[in-house]
Amino acid sequence: MKLWKILGMAGVVGVAATGALVVKSERKRQAYAPDEVRDQLHKRFAEAAETPMLNAAPERTRVQRLKGRFSRAR
Repeated sequence: MKLWKILGMAGVVGVAATGALVVKSERKRQAYAPDEVRDQLHKRFAEAAETPMLNAAPERTRVQRLKGRFSRAR
């Protein structure tokens, strides 16, 4: 019986600790000004645009995708 009480208390403490971490990260996220968020997004987009896409398949048209889906030569 004592073991179940200890396990129950450990569960309650774990839930409380998780909630505290979530609240802390939410406060941190909300502390950014809109201009800071915008600048970060622009920076990430510029970094992503600089890196070349490797093994990128050419864009297929809708007709080509449908032909591939419904062809009998599978």
